[in-house]
Amino acid sequence: MSKLRLIYLTLAIWGAIHPMYYFAQWFGEHGFSLGQMVAAWHANAATSGLVWDLTIAAITLTIWIVAEVAVRRNWLALVAIPATFCIGVSCGLPLYLFLRTRPLD
Repeated sequence: MSKLRLIYLTLAIWGAIHPMYYFAQWFGEHGFSLGQMVAAWHANAATSGLVWDLTIAAITLTIWIVAEVAVRRNWLALVAIPATFCIGVSCGLPLYLFLRTRPLD
């Protein structure tokens, strides 16, 4: 595995684990309430801006993944889409780059 692919994989793992630490803390304090979490995301203009920034980045990444998969036929790369929306862009983007740079047989 190339050093670059190893970096992408490391970032994908970090991008999955690190944010979950904070989500777990939040759920521990507030219970598993997605409604309360969404309300917290829009607690002020700064957090709303960050949520929209990440939402637009996630949508853009999804369009890029679908467009490239249609051309490259690298179907495995599609797993980066649920990773992006279920975990976060911090996991989905490096995961996609890891999968995109794999050697094709």
